[in-house]
Amino acid sequence: MPAFFTGSRDKYVIGYRDKGNPVERQDVTEETEDKHSWAWNLGIQRAHRIVGLMMSEGEQPTQQRDCRMMVFCVWLLCLLPQITWAKVNYKPGDPVTLFVNKVGPYHNPQETYHYYTLPVCRPKEVHHKSLSLGEVLDGDRMAESLYEIKFQENAEKKTLCQLTLAEKEVDQLREAIEELYYFEFVLDDVPIWGFVGYMEESGFLPHSHKVGLWTHLDFNIEYNGDSVIFANVSVKDSKPVPLEEGGGVAGGHGAVGTGGGLALTFTYSVHWFKSSLTHARRAERLRDYSFFPKTLEIHWLSIINSLVLVVLLLGFVIIILMRVLKNDFARYNVEEEGGCDDLDQGDNGWKIIHTDVFRFPPYKSLLCAVLGVGAQFLTLATGIIVMALLGMFNVHRHGAINSAAIVLYALTSCVSGYCSCGFYTQIHGQRWVWNIILTSSLFSAPLFLTWSVVNSVHWWSGSTQALPASTVLLLLGAWVLVGFPLTVIGGIVGKNRAGNFQAPCRTRNIARQIPTQPWYKHSAVHMAIGGFLPFSAISVELYYIFATVWGREHYTLYGILLCVFAILLSVGACISVALTYFLLSGEDYRWWWRSVLSTGSTGLFIFVYSVFYYRNRSNMSGLVQSAEFFGYSLLTALVFSLMLGTVSFWASLAFIRYIYRSLKMD
Repeated sequence: MPAFFTGSRDKYVIGYRDKGNPVERQDVTEETEDKHSWAWNLGIQRAHRIVGLMMSEGEQPTQQRDCRMMVFCVWLLCLLPQITWAKVNYKPGDPVTLFVNKVGPYHNPQETYHYYTLPVCRPKEVHHKSLSLGEVLDGDRMAESLYEIKFQENAEKKTLCQLTLAEKEVDQLREAIEELYYFEFVLDDVPIWGFVGYMEESGFLPHSHKVGLWTHLDFNIEYNGDSVIFANVSVKDSKPVPLEEGGGVAGGHGAVGTGGGLALTFTYSVHWFKSSLTHARRAERLRDYSFFPKTLEIHWLSIINSLVLVVLLLGFVIIILMRVLKNDFARYNVEEEGGCDDLDQGDNGWKIIHTDVFRFPPYKSLLCAVLGVGAQFLTLATGIIVMALLGMFNVHRHGAINSAAIVLYALTSCVSGYCSCGFYTQIHGQRWVWNIILTSSLFSAPLFLTWSVVNSVHWWSGSTQALPASTVLLLLGAWVLVGFPLTVIGGIVGKNRAGNFQAPCRTRNIARQIPTQPWYKHSAVHMAIGGFLPFSAISVELYYIFATVWGREHYTLYGILLCVFAILLSVGACISVALTYFLLSGEDYRWWWRSVLSTGSTGLFIFVYSVFYYRNRSNMSGLVQSAEFFGYSLLTALVFSLMLGTVSFWASLAFIRYIYRSLKMD
């Protein structure tokens, strides 16, 4: 943890709690308000259009109330990306507010601190911008700056402020520069990045170590008509101020060494350039330019290669399995017609266990909770990808995906309750209240525990990733007032609508003895096979997802992501069916938990890959970044295990019902 954050945390907290934002209120013109109204109405129109497809003309009053509730929920989702992002129209000479946001080490994307924790130019009273939930979760803490930028008006070397830094503050800046600290500003929702200073290492004997501070910034802003299109910052025409160890200065532009400290003069220039891009297409400009290096050049070729291999794998599994099943059906049905009771006890002896294959498993409540939460995350992941394909997320909408994920997680809680309690009732579960509680806490409890540890580390280091108390209460309220009640409602509806468990075979009272199984049919082997094959299907795409989440990339190929997601589920289902068949052919009817664990073990492979990525594909280091990375990587592995375990279970259940219905039995 850098030393210069010690003692500055109180200033940051006091500034963040200040709710005043007069500049933001002054910038809201009639045209801006019209844009907000337009976004509001657009969200309502989208919601009614979606729900209108589900409604029939002759509805009963209760159905109308249900549909109105559905309108409200869908309206929230459609409106979510709109209300946080509206076009601002400027006139020549209008002030354009530049917000300072955060700083942090270049190689640790999630280790960020408030910009004003550095000894830099700052107003006497700091006013923070009102942020959305997604921006707060993303670590944004935007505050007003001293930069005076006017629309379409150039400025040359305007003085920002003059500071006299003590020896300790100079050492703090040196430490930040040596750790490659970068800053992030925001101008009209356009992020601007730049390095705090300059460092040069050269030679071995003699060794040269130079550290310099940028005291002049050139802002290059592109505009089209009355809107801002793009902005960046440049230091190519300025020289850094060399900083000596011990708070001294080696002499340079904008610095004067005095006995009482180091006197610095910070300046800036503003240059406006006309652009041909419209405001609706300005995200393309930000994608083309990147302060951070791009690493996703071979995306399409790698994905196509992965897709071809997966399709071939699925084809081989399906063809071989269908041929084996066809032979089994022919042999078993012939034996039944011929009255032969001496069935083959070899690899194809799955008919013998027809009176045990539908025997309900132990830990029924936990199994149903896993299936319910897995169904919830399948719905949530599909919703996020579809929203992304509809263009609801782009690089200018800070934290939009975070906000959408929170809302979707709360609203889809009814799915987990419905699936879990409904199936729990089908398999003759009695403690349905406990099942609902277990379902609601199966993921939320590990999430809260992990977040508590990670957030404590961020709070201790003074990082902006530490959530404020108001945000914590908001998230807790969303779960208590929305998520948990919807889980209960879904569970009650699922319990009341649950029918009988459709088993084509009767189950005997006495369980059949399971013969000794060879080593290649043990659970560990099935988990290794069932986890590796789905992981291999997404290993290429997983690198790009990690580079986006734990790096600096902007992910935009959501169509490919949808294809890979569908292939992942298909591979998981097919592998689970094949492993279940091999298990039953050995007269082992304990397929319930085995089907969940076989492909659910993909989460273990994903976590192992995350460790590999941390050590070999990234330059992340330090306690703060490591706690964030490994904590949420564990949660990611858990989510994948729940989703794939759910898909593999239902695929295995459908397969078993199919093969036993196809037999001629009394």
